[in-house]
Parts: sequence; structure tokens; C-alpha cells
Amino acid sequence: MQKNTIYEKFGISNKVLELSDSIISSLRERFDKIDEIAEINAAKVLSAFQENRVSAACFAGTTGYGHDDLGRDTLEKVYASVFHTEAALVRPQITCGTHALATALSANLLPGDELLSPVGRPYDTLEEVIGIRPSACSLAEFGVTYREVDLLPNGDFDYEGIKNAINEKTKLVTIQRSKGYSMRPTLSVERIGELIAFIKNIKPSVKVMVDNCYGEFVETIEPSDVGADMTVGSLIKNAGGGLAPIGGYICGTKECIDRCSNRLNAPGIGADVGASLSIMKDFYQGFFLAPTVTAGALKGAIFAANLYEKLGYHTVPNATEDRFDIIQSVELGSKEAMCAFCEGIQAAAPVDSYVTPIPYLIPGYNDDVIMAAGAFVQGSSIELSADGPIREPYAVYFQGGLTWNHAKLGIMMSLQYLVNAGIVKL
Repeated sequence: MQKNTIYEKFGISNKVLELSDSIISSLRERFDKIDEIAEINAAKVLSAFQENRVSAACFAGTTGYGHDDLGRDTLEKVYASVFHTEAALVRPQITCGTHALATALSANLLPGDELLSPVGRPYDTLEEVIGIRPSACSLAEFGVTYREVDLLPNGDFDYEGIKNAINEKTKLVTIQRSKGYSMRPTLSVERIGELIAFIKNIKPSVKVMVDNCYGEFVETIEPSDVGADMTVGSLIKNAGGGLAPIGGYICGTKECIDRCSNRLNAPGIGADVGASLSIMKDFYQGFFLAPTVTAGALKGAIFAANLYEKLGYHTVPNATEDRFDIIQSVELGSKEAMCAFCEGIQAAAPVDSYVTPIPYLIPGYNDDVIMAAGAFVQGSSIELSADGPIREPYAVYFQGGLTWNHAKLGIMMSLQYLVNAGIVKL
């Protein structure tokens, strides 16, 4: 069967296909570099599996208290090996990335302490965790204060502002690697390391947490390699490889991880309980596949940037910039264009492809949000997905694709739906 014949089944026109193929042909060299990074990261993960003697017995789940859970305890050693940390907490009881971050923050901040973000406002769902937007059980309710220093207009760190913001109350610094719902640049691990060194030079006792969501395995090093005390993420993003059905991770110093374990479970109980049920094989296999799955998603993001920039849209990162996470934002300029884009992504999904995404107010957000995610795991953003808040500049955030081929199809479908709506003319 000819390629254009199969794409015709999805309603993709020859014009969209020809434009897409011409752009992809120019990206071969960049794709080869992504494959080299994936090769290094895959070997790193395999080495960690072997060093920690992963066996078939690790896939057997536990129930109840989960005492003596070989699979759980070994997996945490594997994560610590890959992230080069003293300890790790990798649990299905961590429900999402926000929960992992909230656990790390609340475990390592006490009443009277201050939390600092030197990279501007964090992702929307953390606003209620911190208490920027009032919420029950926020850090603010427990007497933790917060301040932030915005990035400079060119995306650089405001080192003078950061220096002035650090004071005797500053206990923990949170650094968000990815852009969240903003059009700022994503931070490379190298830049994160420079920022951590600057902060620790001012106040060596301060702890640094990095929100690593969407960034795992995009580079050959992680924030924990450049001084982060805690590196935190979700298993339904990169690290889960599309197979983990739930969960999150926190990798870091033993001191920090012990506190996180006590906060997640109960003081005095810590990491000793937490049944893994029957999902350990998915956790292991997903982590094993994660470097390759991330590489496919990264190719999709680069393709999206090049395609939409050619059509005149503002993209972050742009078509030629280096990549430090899997998210591609495209400034579409209107609610109608955001909806059409997301409808195309949903129509390319293996699950719920017949559903039309519509904007609505989701818990944890302050604006209506449109989300396209026909995924095997609900809300999994390592799978093909796109979302964004319905507010200026009306930017949509595309990410994922368990394979490069699926990411490519999703992007072509997003463009086709914009063409069908009369928003884009080819």
C-alpha cells in the first residue's frame, strides 16, 4: 500500500503530506543526534538494571503493607543509579507530577521557612500547592512563605535579583526545567547547574529541587548530576516510557528522600510500606524503554516547530534551537485555532479518536484548558497529546507520541484540521 493511500484514510491531503515530507527530509542530521543521545541513555539504564541485579522476581507485586517488596526496593536503587543520587522514592502511591513536587516541598519545608523560585512563576497546578492561589493545606497555610524572581526578558537568570532574594529564611529553591504554560525557554541541565552553583555559593545550606517533568533523557545528564538535592518527575511522562499506569519519582540525597518518604506515608514509617500491587513489570519495562520513547517524542517536537514556523507561527523553541524537553509550544493566536489543532491531535489518537475536545475548567487551573489526549493511560503526556489554557497568546503545547511515526501523524492531523477550518491555507 502506498504511503499517501494510508494517510488518505485519515483525511490528510497530498499538500499536507508533501509539505511534511519536505520538512522531515531536512531534519535527518538532527534526528541522528537524537538517536545518539538515546543510545547513551539506553545503555545507562541497562547498566543500572544489571548493576542492581534486576530479576523476574522483581516483577511480582505485593499487597497490604508491602513489607519486603523486592521489586519496589530494587527499582528505587535502579533510579538512584541512573540519576546518580544517594536514594530514590518511586511509588504508585505518588499520583502525578504535582503530587511528587508537593511531597518533596512539604517534606523539606517547615513553618517559618521560605521557598524561592528563581525562574519565575511555576506551573499552574503548583500555585495552590504553594498558596499563591489560596487553597486548603497549601504551604502558605502551614506558615511557609514564598517569593519569586522572574527571568530577564531575554530568558537569562536575574542573578542580581536572585542574590537579593536569598535571605536567612530561604530554605529551599525550586527550579522548573520545562516552560509550563508560558513561552519562556526550557532550561538545559548545564544552565540549571550554573544556577545551582550560584545559589549554593551564596547560601550553601539551601536545598534545591528541580521539577524535571518532560526533561528526562532529553540530554545525557540530569539535574541531579549538576548539584540538585532533589530531582522530581512523573511516571506518566518521559520516565514511565508510556507503560507506567501511574506514579512519580523523587531522586536525591538520603536526607531529603527520607523526609519525602515520611511525608508520603507517615512519620516513623517512611519507605518501609507501600505495596506495589501488580504493576512492577510496567514500571521496569517503561523505564527501560524511556530513552527510546523520549527520542521519538523529541523528533515530533522538532518536526512540529519546523512545520508551524514555516507557516508563519511563533514557536518556542524555534525550528533550529537546541532541545531540553519534549514540549513544543505554538502560538496560534485564537481560541478557534487552538481547538482545531487539538481536534486534529485527538483524531490521530488510538483511544477516543472520535471524541471532540472542548475547553473546560480543570481542578488546579485558573483558566479553561483544552486538552487532547486519546491515551492508553489517562492523562499520559508522553503519549500523543496537546493542551493549553484559553488565554492570550492562545498557545498550544504539544508533546509526546510513543513512537516517532505516531508523533508525525498527529502533527499532520493538527495541520489538516487547521486547513479544514479555513485557518491555514496551503
